[in-house]
Amino acid sequence: MTTTTNQLQDKPSEQAEQPQARIGLALVRLTIGAMFVWVFFENLGKDLYTPSGYAGLIQNYIDNSHAPAVWKSIMAFAAAHASLTAPLQGFTEISLGVLLVLGLLTRPVALVAFAFLASLWVSEWGTAWIWELLVPVLASLALAVGGAGRTWGVDSFLARRRPSALWW
Repeated sequence: MTTTTNQLQDKPSEQAEQPQARIGLALVRLTIGAMFVWVFFENLGKDLYTPSGYAGLIQNYIDNSHAPAVWKSIMAFAAAHASLTAPLQGFTEISLGVLLVLGLLTRPVALVAFAFLASLWVSEWGTAWIWELLVPVLASLALAVGGAGRTWGVDSFLARRRPSALWW
């Protein structure tokens, strides 16, 4: 049987035909979101969002990781401006977590989470198990590709109004 473009356009969404995949992506979205929220409160308790705590952590990465020299210079810049970058990192982590848990603007938020976690992964090269962050990095990319907020998320309501929007 041949499928024409018109037949594909008549279908409301291919996602509607794959409930297990949608539920699986929603579970991954909730897990990654909860991870960000958990890490925010863990880092808050360790004073890592204070300039001195943040600068110390970044300096540890610079001293002990196998990240490329150019990346270490970016980290040094962040550490030197810790009064700005420390609270910005805290805000980023809690925002990503809450937005992913809510399933709001999931695709762009997951793309930011992917970039954020990838930068942390590079920062930790040689100091942590390589898969420790690589799995959440790739899971975040899958959330961006899969539109994971359309199941159990605020994006499902937004998608009813504008189903073709890339934001959800």
